[in-house]
Amino acid sequence: MDQPLDIVWSRPLPEGALPSTVTVSQDAAGRWFVSLLVEDPAVQPLPAAGSAVGIDAGLDHLLTLSTGEKIANPRHERRDRARLARAQRDLARKARGDGANRSKARRKVAKVYARIADRRRDHLHKLTTRLVRENQTLVIEDLAVRNMLSNGKLSRAISDAAWSGFRSMLEYKAAWYGREVIAVDRWFPSSKLCSVCGTMQKRMPLGVRTWTCDCGATHDRDVNAAKNLLAAGLAVSACGAGVRPQRESSRTGQSVTKQEAPRREP
Repeated sequence: MDQPLDIVWSRPLPEGALPSTVTVSQDAAGRWFVSLLVEDPAVQPLPAAGSAVGIDAGLDHLLTLSTGEKIANPRHERRDRARLARAQRDLARKARGDGANRSKARRKVAKVYARIADRRRDHLHKLTTRLVRENQTLVIEDLAVRNMLSNGKLSRAISDAAWSGFRSMLEYKAAWYGREVIAVDRWFPSSKLCSVCGTMQKRMPLGVRTWTCDCGATHDRDVNAAKNLLAAGLAVSACGAGVRPQRESSRTGQSVTKQEAPRREP
């Protein structure tokens, strides 16, 4: 090729920066990428924010904050499920050994997966950057996502929510900008505790989304859980203690699951 390549820059290089490493790669969808490793002087600790937020992850809503804000779950994979199914059926009809046609069909499937992954990653980047800029301390739940994926009814929806990717982005951006991320133990009964009086309910079925405590406080299940996570995380930050009360599941031998997840994903 004797013409310049049509390059689309994801972002401009920092002024005066010289790449120390250049990596050229191609993904399954046939797209070429050139990654440049440079020192970015713009990545510096932000001024102290003075605010803290508890973050409850879910499927009905991707995130619920202790402030009461609920962030919708985009469900990127479900939005492209029909397109993906068509591409996969087309690939299945191609005979093995039919080199060019099968490769073309496989590339089409890969492009749909790449579209889903790109949209999901873009959404998570915008979301985590906003949360880190607005808050000094961010409290999340230490979810056992790998164990939760064994749930056949919810595994597809959990994978699409990308909780692990969200946590990874949140943690490294917090490290960049001088913020603190606290992970509360997954056994902490955030949904069962009243965030007003601290009373723990004996049962909290998944179908209960709003409940009233004996003290008279009425709670949205997810907002209440986020408030309890925030309180527990701030206690950990203040005294360095772990948060592991009432480990009912460990005594009954039940697998680790997230109480806030809905029963099924349509």
